[in-house]
Amino acid sequence: MTTWNDLHAHRQANADRPIAALFAAEPDRAAKRSTEACGMVLDWSKTTLDDRAVELLLDLAHDVPARREAMFTGERINETEGRAVLHAALRAVVAENPAPVVVDGRDVLPGVADTLARMRRFAERIRDGKIAGQGGSYTDVVNIGIGGSDLGPAMAVRALAPYHDGPRVHFISNVDGADAHDTLKDLDPERTLVIVGSKTFTTIETMTNAATARDWMGRTVTNPASQFAALSSALGKTAQFGIDADRVFGFEDWVGGRYSVWGPIGLSLMIAIGPERFDEFLSGAAAMDAHFRETAPDRNMPVMLALVGLWHHQVCGYPTRAVLPYDQRLLRLPAYLQQLEMESNGKRVSMDGADLPRVSGPVVWGEPGTNGQHAFYQLIHQGTEVVPCEFMVAAQGHEPDLDKHHKLLLANCLAQSQALMRGRSLDEARALMQAKGLGGDELDRQARHRVFPGNRPSTTLVYPKLTPFRLGTIIALYEHRVFVEGVVLGINSFDQWGVELGKELALAIAPLLDGDADARQGQDGSTLRLAGLVDEMRGADA
Repeated sequence: MTTWNDLHAHRQANADRPIAALFAAEPDRAAKRSTEACGMVLDWSKTTLDDRAVELLLDLAHDVPARREAMFTGERINETEGRAVLHAALRAVVAENPAPVVVDGRDVLPGVADTLARMRRFAERIRDGKIAGQGGSYTDVVNIGIGGSDLGPAMAVRALAPYHDGPRVHFISNVDGADAHDTLKDLDPERTLVIVGSKTFTTIETMTNAATARDWMGRTVTNPASQFAALSSALGKTAQFGIDADRVFGFEDWVGGRYSVWGPIGLSLMIAIGPERFDEFLSGAAAMDAHFRETAPDRNMPVMLALVGLWHHQVCGYPTRAVLPYDQRLLRLPAYLQQLEMESNGKRVSMDGADLPRVSGPVVWGEPGTNGQHAFYQLIHQGTEVVPCEFMVAAQGHEPDLDKHHKLLLANCLAQSQALMRGRSLDEARALMQAKGLGGDELDRQARHRVFPGNRPSTTLVYPKLTPFRLGTIIALYEHRVFVEGVVLGINSFDQWGVELGKELALAIAPLLDGDADARQGQDGSTLRLAGLVDEMRGADA
């Protein structure tokens, strides 16, 4: 059975072999090192993976099929919380005759279908004006949530802007009052619907912003809670807030926040693009689910994307991963994947609670398109750290009259991955400077600044066009990639205890900022001094 040491040994034995040499040795490398699924192509040929590396990685992933089946069939694979992991069930209901998904002896799909039907009816009535605000049909929707209750819908609403034909949609997430103020200041409270997303209806940032929005609305709206909806399972708390039960859309504990855009948390997206388009979004994810579940590992896109990631981070030791969508409407995708991957696989202990014997998930970051080229690509090309890059680009844009823009975008995307692999040698740089008339020491000095090491790995995901279906496939691809990496690393990708401690301490520190002397007990010197400085500055002129 393959071990990590086998992979490290293979990597070490071939460390000096450039990626370009692999293309020379494998004339069909571009096709051989590509994976197709759901109308998309993932090209991973510009990496150092060869037949032996792929063979070792596939063997290392031997637990994935059984673990995958356990997830899809409702077993409690989130062992630290004793929960099933069934976000795939939220989109399974759009398939014809889906197989039952049983949890505790009950098929959960009828409940999912019922909630989706309620969402559709509500969204349609908002969109056609049958449900209206005090001032008339809704012109704006404000989604209040944080983490998975914000990042998913905020990313998807922006991504699918060409399909918007409903009210404008806005998002408030940060507890910083500037977020609520700047979002609400130009809206008409009498024609604004507020959606509050919190499973427990206790998330402090979300509930603080919800109370602020209710106060804002209450200045002109007689019954502000009548213009609220809730995405929550805490019916008692939503009723206490004043929201009618028929405007509350709940979801089960087997849906994690960062995996929840497919259900009620996606209500703002459904209102923006309509139920039919939302169904297409679900269908795209369901298509990727089927591919992931049914396709052999060596042709399985989520599996191969995960193995490339494991090779780069755990074997090659590259500490970060850049997500680079050459698609402006995927502006928020890197942030979405940042949470998906870093909250899922940013762990230090294995499933049995033992210390993890190797590094876990990488730092994930990125920006869209050519903007990044003029910001951080300098480091990617010539910095001392190797940063594996994950490019993605649509063959077609949504603006046929601006096709010259899109061709330039495509050219830049393809050129960047080529430049990362090819680089520029010192001899090439010297020739370049010589042609400009330089000589002697100045020639060498200037040439060295123009050397690109090259041999820097990247993958490229190509898809026809960013549609609701396509966005669904892309998100599901990355969800399953995270799952595969977690299985291979032996960690639980579905809990997030790391977010808790700081939140607990914030509750203890808040009274300190109000001058509570008792709150000083147990605080460290730095925190006490910082709190004192904040108090002084709050009373001073800005």
